[in-house]
Amino acid sequence: MTRATADRVRTGTPIVEVSALHAGYLHDGAMVPAVHDVSLDIRPGEIVALVGESGSGKSTTAHAIIGLLPDNGRITDGSIRVAGVDIACAREKSVRSLRGSTVALIPQDPMVGLNPTQRVGLQVAEAVRLRGVRGPRVRTEVIEILRKAGLDDPERRAQRYPHELSGGQRQRVLIAIALAGEPEVIIADEPTSALDVTVQARILDHLESLVRESGTALLIITHDLAVAADRADRVVVMHQGRIVESGSAADILVDSANAYTRRLIAAAPALADGGVLRPRFEVPAAQVDPAGPIIELDSVTKRFASRRGGSVVALDEVSVRVAPGRTHAIVGESGSGKTTALRIAMGLAEPTSGTVRFDGRDIGGMSWRRIRPLRQRFQLVHQNPFASLDPRFTVRESVIEPLVSFRVGDRTTRRARAAELLDQVGLPRTFLDRLPAELSGGQRQRVAIARALALRPDVVLLDEPVSALDVSVQGQILDLLTDLQTELGLTYLFVSHDLAVVARIAHTVSVFDQGRVVESGSTATIFRDPADDYTRRLLAAVPGRRRPARNEREDS
Repeated sequence: MTRATADRVRTGTPIVEVSALHAGYLHDGAMVPAVHDVSLDIRPGEIVALVGESGSGKSTTAHAIIGLLPDNGRITDGSIRVAGVDIACAREKSVRSLRGSTVALIPQDPMVGLNPTQRVGLQVAEAVRLRGVRGPRVRTEVIEILRKAGLDDPERRAQRYPHELSGGQRQRVLIAIALAGEPEVIIADEPTSALDVTVQARILDHLESLVRESGTALLIITHDLAVAADRADRVVVMHQGRIVESGSAADILVDSANAYTRRLIAAAPALADGGVLRPRFEVPAAQVDPAGPIIELDSVTKRFASRRGGSVVALDEVSVRVAPGRTHAIVGESGSGKTTALRIAMGLAEPTSGTVRFDGRDIGGMSWRRIRPLRQRFQLVHQNPFASLDPRFTVRESVIEPLVSFRVGDRTTRRARAAELLDQVGLPRTFLDRLPAELSGGQRQRVAIARALALRPDVVLLDEPVSALDVSVQGQILDLLTDLQTELGLTYLFVSHDLAVVARIAHTVSVFDQGRVVESGSTATIFRDPADDYTRRLLAAVPGRRRPARNEREDS
């Protein structure tokens, strides 16, 4: 704990004081407000979570605190004091002197936050040198900081480039860079939103322990109230640029006074069900293993050539059976083989050994000409709605693209089908002429689902289809998929690392670990009584399951 931090702890002085903040962005000469009358304090050793959906103003508030608003961003009223310096009025030189040493930022995307052309050790060293450290001590401190940030074998990791590390390891490097300046407050902007739940839990556990040990304050920016419930001493909920509720995590979760906060709670399954995941569907044991699966992977193995010679096993004797009209989920961490299994099920990759059947037909080794007619019967929804739609295509053009590709219908019938599909996914027909840039993330994913339904498929394969969305939007998309399944008799093969999501949509589940199926069966049965330690670890890592009871916080 630094002397400045110790002084603030002794006097109870906040390190960050935001008072009546108003901020916005200049567009075409006009100011578009983004934050209205926001006030909050952060004290040493305190974890504060700023919660809200995309567009709620939470990231604008965080970037204003560290003086990193974009060129068109403006603070129009109010004050932000960091270590006694008013950021809103200070010169850039004064604000720059605070960054790293007093307040540090852990950005959301490690591939954007890290320089891809530099070894990670050099990037941490740059932050260490800004503190005045020189000579051999720099390397010593780099290794120690990487160790503190939770990286195993830090000497070897320091020599790696960002692309040679996993997502969790890259996030730890960003944490190390933030720690290098020994700041009094760390702002973590959605620090784990792109990570598996187990990696997310380890990252947040480590950040929490660092805060408790050093007295550093932590401001977590998140759209997930379950994450906030697990970690924060105090939760601040933002909606449409305003703070709608603030208080202890226990008070807000047990007795929220605001309807918007209650909607966020309802959208987080572990919170809505009192910390217990309750799968939506019960499948009797006698019906778990389907007699006539529409998709079947039978003892499938997939090996990839290694750069050093030899091969890497991505799937090892994997068997998956998907019943018609049901949702079968494949869950596991990154690298467990989920997406490889999905690609093989679609015929986009060939297994090294084993059999892949679609509706009883062996599609392994099928030529493109033979498999193409089958592709009308199964369609894919990608993970990222921002990347899966052509930015130059209108919604109508995106939705009818499969019809054009397979030469189904004419101009008139395709336009009619596009309008019908938007009705099915709950979008106004006025959206048909819009471009993807004019839509929200949830709206884009609805368009992607509409496109997947255009050819009236029997099966839709979904690869992490809600991981890039706010939790409340996730709930809307999952409800939509369930309704469409009931209405159209669809079968889903659903890939996810998030067991809370799987609980809301899947009838049956296969748990993957390092290319193997460690258990498979009814989602309800496996979630109630997991047979494998790995499954138990996945369930334990679901955000929101540490939620505090009010009397626990009052007694502490």
